[in-house]
Order: sequence, then structure tokens, then C-alpha cells
Amino acid sequence: MYLHLGQNIVAFETDIIGVFDIDNTTGSKITRQFLTQAEKSGRIISASDEIPRSFIVCSEGRENNVHLSQLSPQTLLKRTETMKGTII
Repeated sequence: MYLHLGQNIVAFETDIIGVFDIDNTTGSKITRQFLTQAEKSGRIISASDEIPRSFIVCSEGRENNVHLSQLSPQTLLKRTETMKGTII
């Protein structure tokens, strides 16, 4: 199944490695280094022109790409639960 990340960006649910809250994770030096390296290597894909609330790491081929989304991790989780028919 696909998960709609915002605007016209979708990802295969099986390709998603993790969904992370930008506010809670960018305080970590390791996370900032990861995002900086992804940006330098052109692996950041923005799903919106708005301020991102989450980033999603996806395995796409032999590389891991990072999608920036204006949607919160909670909203993305609800979308996956709705697709599976198990809304909490």
C-alpha cells in the first residue's frame, strides 16, 4: 500500500524505515548530521513548501531518501491505521 506524505508525494508502506518528529529529533547531534549529509548528497525530497513537521526515511532502491512532510507523525500513523482498517 501507499502512504500519502503530502502534496503529490507517496511512498510504499514497505519502503518506510521510520517516521520522525522534526521538533523532537533535531535536537540530537546525530540526527542533524544525518539530515545534513542527506541534504548534501541530494537525498532530501520536500513534500511541501510549508515548514516540515516530520521527516520520513524511505529505502528506495539502494539508497535511503528523506522526505520532509508538513504532516505530523501522528497524522501519518492515523493514515496507515485507516488503510489497514484498525483505527485506534
